[in-house]
Amino acid sequence: MVQKDKGAWAWVPVLYFTQGLPYVLVVTVSVIMYKKLGVSNSDIGLYTSWLYLPWVLKPLWSPFVDLKSTKRKWFLSMQLLIAIALLGVGLTIPTNMFFITTLACFWMAAFASATNDIASDGYYMIGLTEKKQSFFVGMRSTFYRLAMVTGEGLIVILAGFLENKYGDNTKAWSITMVIAAVLMLMLTISNFLVTPKYESSTAVSNDKPEGFIDVFTSFFKKKDIGIALAFILSFRLGESQLVKMAAPFMLDSPEKGGLGYSTEQIGTIFGTAGVIMLSLGGILGGILISRDGLKKWMLPMVLSLNVPNILYAILAFTKTTSIIPVAATVIFEKFGYGFGFTAFLMYLIYIAEGKSKTSHYAIATGFMALGMMLPGMISGYMQQWLGYDGFFIWVVIAALPALFLLKFITYPPEFGKKTNGSNA
Repeated sequence: MVQKDKGAWAWVPVLYFTQGLPYVLVVTVSVIMYKKLGVSNSDIGLYTSWLYLPWVLKPLWSPFVDLKSTKRKWFLSMQLLIAIALLGVGLTIPTNMFFITTLACFWMAAFASATNDIASDGYYMIGLTEKKQSFFVGMRSTFYRLAMVTGEGLIVILAGFLENKYGDNTKAWSITMVIAAVLMLMLTISNFLVTPKYESSTAVSNDKPEGFIDVFTSFFKKKDIGIALAFILSFRLGESQLVKMAAPFMLDSPEKGGLGYSTEQIGTIFGTAGVIMLSLGGILGGILISRDGLKKWMLPMVLSLNVPNILYAILAFTKTTSIIPVAATVIFEKFGYGFGFTAFLMYLIYIAEGKSKTSHYAIATGFMALGMMLPGMISGYMQQWLGYDGFFIWVVIAALPALFLLKFITYPPEFGKKTNGSNA
């Protein structure tokens, strides 16, 4: 058994970069890829939203990751599986049945990615002392965000460059996804080399599968859990639809109500400025809640998540294509999302408080993913029905249920004040 904290400066950055990359490829880059390959907005919204399902369901199989083998073996095998799945995406894009085959490969990558999250987070808690867990949480978050920049930014920019070079979107995205698979394989090899073996070959756990049923049911016995779940499911009702249609809106031609931007421009705006502002918003939100507590900032943060969406409606109505207002819209929306989402994460931590907080937090985040999946599934149909201008108005209206439920949810006013915890 290796001493805790060994080599953390090497393995924490690589492990969390590897955790973030497949998530952004499955959830975000797939939307841009399908749009450029001619898939309709309704199909993009419906089928790519189904890809959230593994993150919804991961609490159900998380005990098996604890009970069987080691966390290191789990995440290495899952990372290899993700690389194979991404290779499958790249190789099947040129086929006649590309939509079905690539979706199947993305599904495989999504389930492997969700399982990789469980194992990586478990390894982080096993491999580091409590003091070092707090110390490295900032680095963990930073490298997760760098993976977002790589996926939404560099990989999308690469695809745009190849589109221009070959004049063939199919070939460009096929090569791009093969390169993404090679990058994932290199990261898997890196994790194999830098992560110490902290666990014995047979994982030891005091938890029993039947105990998990008790843990699971106890979550639903919490006080006012019905109101809490309604709030969790509605918190991102607008944002979950906007994130599915924002890129198609910018890529569609002006004749279709879009802005006519190129793939490279989307990669630059969303993947660099967007992710940077998302991170800054999250950092500021964490500082303010740790200083003042959750109650003071809950309403401003809920508003910050939703009010910037009005800017998308203005773009759609005015049909403005100038880079300055478009980039400013993305910057304000991403900053507002990062700032507002901090309150949501702190509320989830509060909901999970108690004897089984690790499992209850996993369940709460599963409902969070469900709140992204279900509205996202209808987003494309809503856009095609209402047009982009009407759709973004609908997105703004969709914020109202969460604002209404704010007065009914309960939590300690100073919850989160002067805490050292954080989330990637």
